[in-house]
Amino acid sequence: MNKIEREDKGKKGRFVIYENNEFAGEMTYTWESKSVFAIDHTEVEERFGGKGLGKKLVMEAIAHARKNNLKIKPLCSYVKKVFDNDDSLKDVRA
Repeated sequence: MNKIEREDKGKKGRFVIYENNEFAGEMTYTWESKSVFAIDHTEVEERFGGKGLGKKLVMEAIAHARKNNLKIKPLCSYVKKVFDNDDSLKDVRA
């Protein structure tokens, strides 16, 4: 079972994913303005690889952006790839 939490510490923050209450990975971001955050890194622990956890982190960030009328700048190569391959994400891309 997965659980995702968002931690925001002013200028920076992260989305953290847990599998069975064990840290499995994170996606970090930096606020560029009040309405734009740049995702700069996504990493899933090796032993949790291949389970789609990185994509779950991206989708959680997208859901958060849509709910709060925010935009995302995908600086992380993985997140950029997700955005580039899905035209339905244009509404949240900065």
